[in-house]
Amino acid sequence: MKTTPSLAWLTDVNVFAVNRVPAHSDHVYYETLAEAQEAAPMKLRHELNGNWKFTYSINPDHRPVNFFEQDYHCAGWGDITVPGHIQLQGYGQPQYVNTMYPWDGHHELRPPEIPTDHNPVGSYVKYFNVPAAMENRPVYISFQGVESAFYVWLNGEFVGYSEDSFTPAEFDLTPYLVDGENKLAVEVYQRSTGSWLEDQDFWRFSGIFRDVYLYTVPEIHVSDLHARPELDSTFTKGTLSVDLKLQGNPASKITAELVDANGTLVKTGEAENVDGKWSINLAIEQPALWSAESPYLYKLFIQVYNQAGSLVEVVPQKIGFRRFELVNKVMHLNGERIVFKGVNRHEFNPRHGRAITKEDMLWDIKTLKRHNINAVRTSHYPNQSLWYELCDEYGVYVIDEMNLETHGSWQKMGAVEPSWNIPGNKPEWEPIVMDRAISMVERDKNHPSILIWSCGNESYAGEVILNVSKYFKKVDPGRLVHYEGVFHNRDYNDTSDMESRMYAKPADIEKYLNDNPEKPYISCEYMHAMGNSLGGMYKYTELETKYPMYQGGFIWDYIDQSLYKKDRYGNEYLAYGGDFGDRPTDYGFCTNGIVYANRELSPKMQEVKFLYQDFKLVPDGKGVMVKNESLFSNTRDYELEYVLFHEGKELYRSSLLAEVEPQSEGRFEFDIPEEFKAEAGEYCVQSSLVLKENTLWAEAGFEIAFGQYVYQVGTKEVALPSGELRVALGDVNIGVHGRDFTVMFSKGAGTLVSLNYAGKEMISLPPAPLFWRATTDNDRGFSQGFHSGLWYAASLARKCVNIEVSENSNNICIAFTYKFSINPDIEVKTAYTVYSDGSVRVKSAYKGAENLPQLPTFAVSFKVPADYDQLDWYAMGPDENYSDRAMGAKLTTFKNQVSDSLSGYVMPQESGNRTGVRRVSVTNRNGQGIRISSIAEPLECNLSPYTAFELENAQHVHELPPVHYTVVTVAGKQMGVGGDDSWGAPVHDEHLIKADQDMEFEFLIQRV
Repeated sequence: MKTTPSLAWLTDVNVFAVNRVPAHSDHVYYETLAEAQEAAPMKLRHELNGNWKFTYSINPDHRPVNFFEQDYHCAGWGDITVPGHIQLQGYGQPQYVNTMYPWDGHHELRPPEIPTDHNPVGSYVKYFNVPAAMENRPVYISFQGVESAFYVWLNGEFVGYSEDSFTPAEFDLTPYLVDGENKLAVEVYQRSTGSWLEDQDFWRFSGIFRDVYLYTVPEIHVSDLHARPELDSTFTKGTLSVDLKLQGNPASKITAELVDANGTLVKTGEAENVDGKWSINLAIEQPALWSAESPYLYKLFIQVYNQAGSLVEVVPQKIGFRRFELVNKVMHLNGERIVFKGVNRHEFNPRHGRAITKEDMLWDIKTLKRHNINAVRTSHYPNQSLWYELCDEYGVYVIDEMNLETHGSWQKMGAVEPSWNIPGNKPEWEPIVMDRAISMVERDKNHPSILIWSCGNESYAGEVILNVSKYFKKVDPGRLVHYEGVFHNRDYNDTSDMESRMYAKPADIEKYLNDNPEKPYISCEYMHAMGNSLGGMYKYTELETKYPMYQGGFIWDYIDQSLYKKDRYGNEYLAYGGDFGDRPTDYGFCTNGIVYANRELSPKMQEVKFLYQDFKLVPDGKGVMVKNESLFSNTRDYELEYVLFHEGKELYRSSLLAEVEPQSEGRFEFDIPEEFKAEAGEYCVQSSLVLKENTLWAEAGFEIAFGQYVYQVGTKEVALPSGELRVALGDVNIGVHGRDFTVMFSKGAGTLVSLNYAGKEMISLPPAPLFWRATTDNDRGFSQGFHSGLWYAASLARKCVNIEVSENSNNICIAFTYKFSINPDIEVKTAYTVYSDGSVRVKSAYKGAENLPQLPTFAVSFKVPADYDQLDWYAMGPDENYSDRAMGAKLTTFKNQVSDSLSGYVMPQESGNRTGVRRVSVTNRNGQGIRISSIAEPLECNLSPYTAFELENAQHVHELPPVHYTVVTVAGKQMGVGGDDSWGAPVHDEHLIKADQDMEFEFLIQRV
């Protein structure tokens, strides 16, 4: 009996899969052992990727209803690329929203209703001939990802229907095939019942965005396999059990060969057939174990023979022996307590959205490994199968998360209000939700990298999700189950094997851990890394060694979700929500990555790499303590290098062999000749572990961990020159003149106005006190503009109330005292002391006042000509850093340009700062300019093409004005960038600036 498709399925919670092949493992298979051993491309698959005929309709009423019929001609249609999103190929409109549903404000809907006037429909047609290898065989089609619901026809006959955007949907095409050309028609709807379950924090797209391929099977086919490599309690005896499901003719026998990573045969066996159920059982002595540190994989060759004794199918299945379990309320891998040093990762590419490529994934996996990230949560849907294969091979722990998020059904504008939450306790929603869980588990169950199943994200709590958890535990007891939402409703606490919270502050986590907890704790999302952020992360990683039940966290998130767009002049830029005319939208909230959308590293990664180190190096002047916090790795795979610097200049470099067993520490002495330690000044010893040999993810010599020790020999006093100066005390101006320079101060302007060295004027805009930094995303998140906006005004205008002139024997000092309209009690005094060589000592002092909000910064800022754009630093770096994000920075010398100070945050904001600045030179390409040096304490400095106010008033980089100046900002202190909660202030008060405290700092300006 034929099934008649219906549009009513789109809103029928009971219809989500029609004629779909049952979910199964994602294994590959071949017809010969040689092909399987070569891991060649499958001959039994045929890709349908590429150009398809396509037409777009704004809603179902406007679609070409009968386009699937054989005699309906599509030659005049447009073209579209598969895989790919409809909205990124010239049709429709991308839309970014976070928690609210995308139709909010356009319609008043409740699940499972969907918009009828705006439900974009993509009508796809692909013509194909059956490949020769598939003739006279069953032929199936696999759609690896289609958003969000679709119907399939072949040669005018209805084939099937499916929802769930992120797991495969497969159909049997055999009954509908014809000789010669076949017409495949697919109708994709953006909105369906499933849309209510896919309210993730991402761009809302639709279309066929993952691979499509035909496949056939041999006369006997392993349609599904479940491999369970298990270990005993000593981790020395392994058992490999494999359950097989067959389709087709009866098999005469099935054999198995297990080979190691070198291809050497380890074990053979023959499957047992009990009442038609085939299974393989092998005992393995002393198996090599799989972990992220040592991702050892065996390969099992399953060989299926027909009744005539001929080999008809070979399945090569990778096997990783590992044991993951709760022991005394702590998660253990292979007997050791595990700490997840993780990220949440969306699949994303700035040109193709979630239709990412193998090259994208390889870049990502190598980036994770190079920066000590050992875990990924697939936020918030199952990823492409290849991603799990790479995690198996490269070594990354995975929380595999099912495609479920109903955020907008229970949380509105931050308030928890679950009156119409789905799935909740609504039994009618259980089948469609459970289908998503089953599809994920059945596909992914054989990947050793997956340690934890996740019941989805931000869907509140209830019986339906609890039953999903029970399903996970029943079918796969070798893994644990995660779900964060029970934090909001403890009646369903049994849903999750671990306490999982988002954006809890360190103090809140400690409170939980000190209250006799029943479950280990992970931060499934923390360090909201939007824009310039990730401050205070060390407050979380410090908990790893303090509390055994604190087992790490997953940064939100890995990659910015920004898309390329062109401005009105045809110039390409990275855009965020709202830039495509999409409303409603959550604007720039899609840019939370520690990697920019174009797959360039953000400066935040510097901190992540350091704080996620498994090897902690603590040097002093004589040697280094190596603390090996890894679970299974000896440091013998690395070379220990150490370098001695004096005032930023390298004096001595050497290396040694350092073997430290996992979970232990060892000290190693340096052999630095005493002759390199005699001179007075600042010394820095840096030690690092670098790879001895090439790996899959980095080349020999790559640094994986470092530590540094800074110490002073002798005094730190700055020797200032003495000599004659000529002072001209004019009616309006005070001029200080030397042999080839002039420094001029204006009584009218109340500041230094000229710094002229040998006829070259360095001051384009005079120095002034600065209390404002361009608002970061985190600043915006906790409304700093509202709370502290008066400091913006204070930075724009001041009144000079006093000028003091002091003539000394070898210098002259001019001091200006300023008052501000925001409060009569605050005062800033800036004193300039000019010396005979033209150097100027600047001291700025702030007198605080009560009942004022926190300061974003306390600084002196001025402009020099834009030609002075070459920077040479001796400071903490090389990447941008801040008071609460400087743990991963090195005290080093480095060079860059002023343009480099504008980090790639999609929305312009404060960026480019360096802490611990001893000196920085600002020169033109001829090496002429000025040097700014610290006097007592190190400074914070920012050299930028733009002022804080220019950055403040631009929503995109292309809106910034042409560059005319280099803006020099020297700060005694700048507020930290924060990032500990969903839009958060700095983690602790030490990274804030209180308005009632007195402050001062000094620096020296010298010519270069």
